[in-house]
Amino acid sequence: MTSPRIDAAAPPLDEGAGTLAERVYRRLAQRLMSGALAPGDRLSLRATAESLGVSMMPVRGAVSRLAAEKALIVEPKRAVAVPVMSAAQFRDLTRTRIAVEGAAAAMAAESADPRAIRELAASEAAFRAATRARAPDTIAAVGLNQAFHFALYRASASSEMLSIVERLWLRAGPVINLDLRGNTGRLRFGGAARHHAAILAAVRERDAKAARAALAADIEGAADYILSQGRLPD
Repeated sequence: MTSPRIDAAAPPLDEGAGTLAERVYRRLAQRLMSGALAPGDRLSLRATAESLGVSMMPVRGAVSRLAAEKALIVEPKRAVAVPVMSAAQFRDLTRTRIAVEGAAAAMAAESADPRAIRELAASEAAFRAATRARAPDTIAAVGLNQAFHFALYRASASSEMLSIVERLWLRAGPVINLDLRGNTGRLRFGGAARHHAAILAAVRERDAKAARAALAADIEGAADYILSQGRLPD
């Protein structure tokens, strides 16, 4: 697995809710969850601070927080990197995701209001369109995949559940997005769009059991493919 240095080329932070440190944390957390960073990637604190238009202090604070959550590691001489997960760790995380995110999907089927269902349907349609494009943009599709999942988890109407899922995705995002990143074949034929459609149908039908099962199939399909590629060390 390659370990390039990532000099974050992100737009400056917008004004928004929360302290500057919180906004920097959210930006870096989103890069991890969306798969913009891959296992082994290294992060330049100085370049990140410059690209976000902030000082080093809030970046260091965000990195320390993410390191405490095991989403980043701080190597000797203060080098920062995305952890490389072993196959055994990934299997364990996958089992946990199926349990937790499956529960969130079931809760969404039971609790989603019409607005949440419309948001979920729009996310499903956007991802499906990406899979059918003549020249698929796999980087964009990775983001659309995450958008669908989090529309689902927000539909659970549980801030506690959403917080737990976000912590799982901080660690899982860089790995699970290896399923789609740079692989148009997986995007077209890997089954994610089919699973998303099944999840949406289950939520619309208020079928918690079907929503949980479709979500589990989606997670398992991606995990099985990643493990079959031998990209994760034993």
